[in-house]
Amino acid sequence: MSLACVKTLRAALAAAFACLLVACGGGGTVPLPAESAVKLRALPADISDRKAVSYAPYRTIEYYSPGVPTNNPPVNEPNLTAHIAEDLALLNQGGFRLIRLFDSSDRVAKVVLQTLAAHPEWDIKVMLGIYIQSGQEAFSQAEIARGVALAKDPQFKNIVVAVSVGNETMVSWSFNKITPVVMAGHLKSVRDQITQPVTTDDNWAFFAKAPGEPNDPKGILATIDFVSMHTYPLLDTVPPSVARWDWKQLATEAPQRAAAMMDAALAASKLDYADVRAHLDSQGYTGMPIVIGETGWKALPLKGELSRAHPVNQKMMYARLMQWAAESKTAPGPKSIIYFASFDEPWKTSDNGWGLFTVERKARSVIQSLYPQAIWDTVYADIDALYAPDESSGGVGSASRYTVYADAVTAGEFLAPGIQAFGWDSPALAYAGEANPSAAWAGDVPLSGTPKGLDIGPVPEAGPYNYGWGLFLIPTTTYTDLSSFNVPSGRLNFSIKTTYPGKIEVGFFTGNAGDKTASDVYLVLDPAVQTHGYRNDGDWHVISIPISELIAAGRPAYDMPASALPDLTKVAQPFVIADRYDKTGKTPNFAGKNTLIFIDSIYWSK
Repeated sequence: MSLACVKTLRAALAAAFACLLVACGGGGTVPLPAESAVKLRALPADISDRKAVSYAPYRTIEYYSPGVPTNNPPVNEPNLTAHIAEDLALLNQGGFRLIRLFDSSDRVAKVVLQTLAAHPEWDIKVMLGIYIQSGQEAFSQAEIARGVALAKDPQFKNIVVAVSVGNETMVSWSFNKITPVVMAGHLKSVRDQITQPVTTDDNWAFFAKAPGEPNDPKGILATIDFVSMHTYPLLDTVPPSVARWDWKQLATEAPQRAAAMMDAALAASKLDYADVRAHLDSQGYTGMPIVIGETGWKALPLKGELSRAHPVNQKMMYARLMQWAAESKTAPGPKSIIYFASFDEPWKTSDNGWGLFTVERKARSVIQSLYPQAIWDTVYADIDALYAPDESSGGVGSASRYTVYADAVTAGEFLAPGIQAFGWDSPALAYAGEANPSAAWAGDVPLSGTPKGLDIGPVPEAGPYNYGWGLFLIPTTTYTDLSSFNVPSGRLNFSIKTTYPGKIEVGFFTGNAGDKTASDVYLVLDPAVQTHGYRNDGDWHVISIPISELIAAGRPAYDMPASALPDLTKVAQPFVIADRYDKTGKTPNFAGKNTLIFIDSIYWSK
């Protein structure tokens, strides 16, 4: 998975390279430039003619690190071999005949190949991965030895149709950095020992030598038979990436805006391909084929991809990619598109949700037509596709109250539309459910109508960094202009009941991380001094905080510049509750970290 964060001149490239692409083929054995000592091995038809998907079998959050030098099955996956057989049978049923693996481990790759060898009727081929770990040469050499052995093994040689050494190691933002010189050595070592075509998988920006990319692919191109590039237009819309295409498509009327967004996403991937094709051609590699080794669209908005990550949007993107792949069989384009991914992978936390199947092996919208209804996940209609909402800039008019969440309507209020609650990260670090009358609400603040409220459950242990937790309420509008509440009498109000230990944070969030304007406008409430009446004694308390005090406490959000200060004309999350341990002075495993917090009657007033 990748986070492309490189600026480039898209429109200019599109125009400049249009004529170049007409002559761009691929495959076959053709001479390389003088600095290369090899000739291209032909790309097998098994790669270009088969429906392809990446595959990893792990079903739990406790996934092993590929760089850990062990090949023993992890204790949290006792049924891994059986699970692999089940998964491959599912992929066969759906007509997926080419799978990409990410390593050559005994626990996964060898079992996959053994399973496929035992089921020749499935006729599934494999692009084998060899995982290279930065700073662990002994592990990398052992992995190379395993990969070479698998590719040469007589019972697997006809199944392994290509080998990819390393994954996203040379692009500027790589979390597993390998220099091109070191990687070229690994590539040559592998290629000298096997007969299959060899490549390395990396982001398009590396292969295109995009502006801002420090590593030149020149030495790598002299050691590979084809390029396997990654393109993720969805991730280009998520911070800290630089938005390189207009995902909102606000000029298009809703609901056609969803289709416009997905069309623009495909166009972005095509331009990524064009960048790579043009750079290869400029270096003399006009005959080197390009495969898209990874691309996809998330079904779940686990990294803030609200208004775009959804099973129907995923279905729309997949259809467009497959159409592009079909067109490329008779026109310039990638020789294969390997979709990411076959199954959800919970261990990736907020980078989960890309699967054609859920982790429970339920078929999402994109592939439901290929499988019996008994294994379908939630069924959606095409009209359920998400798209960017109209951005609000008109504020709340003359309303003296902006209600975020309450039991009953108050005269003269402006009610936040479509409020939903989301915990930070994935799996979420906090959950919110709406409690109806129960023992928990026996002491509810008197309100008209049926008492109800939000019960918030922190689960910080699920987070990858163990830094705390947070939860926000968000309306369907991108922004709400609440600047009229920035008056001496303006206040954020809510009711709270809890015995949660120690301090908490409350407030709101303004701006957008994508354009570097995001601001955390939070205030720490300390029960020891009863900040604004906050107590954690298990009784209900009404809290009322001056907006001016919150603004004074506001700071740029994570990875934002100093200019990202509170902007009440662009309130994106009108209520946030959190406990970041570095702000409240807690240790990760303090007692009571999962204590419920009950919230009700949230509104801004002036």
